[in-house]
Amino acid sequence: MTTTRIDTVRGADGPPPPPRAGRNRLVGAALIVLSLAAALSCYFVFTTWLPNDRTLYREYKAAEACPARRVIPRSEDCLRKVTFTVEGTRKSTKNMRATLLGPEPFPRVVVPFGDRGPVLSGLQQGDRVTGTVWRGVVVVVAEGDVRQNSADAPRDEPQMTAAVGTFAGLLAALALMFGAMHLARPRDPGLFTWRPYGKWLLIVTGATCAVVGLSTGWTGLPWLIVPTVCGAVVAGTAWFLHRDLRLGRVGR
Repeated sequence: MTTTRIDTVRGADGPPPPPRAGRNRLVGAALIVLSLAAALSCYFVFTTWLPNDRTLYREYKAAEACPARRVIPRSEDCLRKVTFTVEGTRKSTKNMRATLLGPEPFPRVVVPFGDRGPVLSGLQQGDRVTGTVWRGVVVVVAEGDVRQNSADAPRDEPQMTAAVGTFAGLLAALALMFGAMHLARPRDPGLFTWRPYGKWLLIVTGATCAVVGLSTGWTGLPWLIVPTVCGAVVAGTAWFLHRDLRLGRVGR
């Protein structure tokens, strides 16, 4: 009886049993699926989203003023100035918009904004404004000499789009690496676990893509810098962190 009690205590106080191989295989398979989804997202961003946005912006900047017509179509590839009357506005942080009343074919349009800006902040019901319409949407609202772009106006901001695609691509690579290790070594994936290696790599990846995307957007640097810098930072972090964890320089 004494031996049984001692063995029971040792079992409770001793090191935990190794993780089950089946659970690690399941985690590995899930990470591989996540890697595939992230890779497809990255492919979509760089082959569809980013090129389409850049093409749309070039077409918008190249658009000329519309000719005078007796009957105005709803959508035109030119820029048409229309006089509107403000029906109402919303200026909360999560809902910034102006509802405008105008002639046919724009009897009532809701114009979203990304910020209060110089125009929306001062608009009141009954004010008269000039809206610039392109392809059926109001892209600019002007009151006198003051202008403000709407949220629908095409913008030349490929850096943040590239940051989204870069994050998806790096996430695909990390998920593939961790998933492959869980499948190849289901009983002991080593350092390729969520804490601390995976957690820190994900934090560094997200923070780097956000900082580089925003800073290049503000400074107007080419969007190609985003994947280059982010890839280098994450790869270097992965190597140094793996080395330090293996040598015991970083606590787990």
